[in-house]
Amino acid sequence: MQSRPRKPQGSSRPEGSTANVTSAVGREESFGSIRARRTSLFTKTVMWITGLVCTAFLLATLAQAWSNSTLMGKVQQEQQILNKTKTEHDHLKLAAEHYKDPAVIESEARQQLGYARPGEQAVVVINAKSQSQKQAGTHKNTVLQHGYWQDWWQILFGNSGHQ
Repeated sequence: MQSRPRKPQGSSRPEGSTANVTSAVGREESFGSIRARRTSLFTKTVMWITGLVCTAFLLATLAQAWSNSTLMGKVQQEQQILNKTKTEHDHLKLAAEHYKDPAVIESEARQQLGYARPGEQAVVVINAKSQSQKQAGTHKNTVLQHGYWQDWWQILFGNSGHQ
């Protein structure tokens, strides 16, 4: 074991003085203790300011990250719209090139609009089945057409033998 030097048994106070009186009257603080307390206050202030600045930077960084995330989502949406628009543009460009051909223009004019060249006779072929359906439809319309007073009669009294 190590032995520590012992304090002398004698008192370091001057003779005739008591501990209570000296501490009650109080000695003024030494310059070193005032300086130590001042340094401690300065250190605490610097630590608080540093903590506040760091907290402000942290909050600003989090806000910027959230803003960047939102903006990236918007950029991706707009990128998708741009790609869709480019695809549609390419499709329309191909269609425009297709319709620049005079043979295509003539074919479309003949089929869609029924145009014919000068000296040609346009012939329209009607399917017999569609012709009979058209005639049946017109026949129904002629049978159903009757006087205005008959419509009122049917509304008021129903279909009681009157047609």
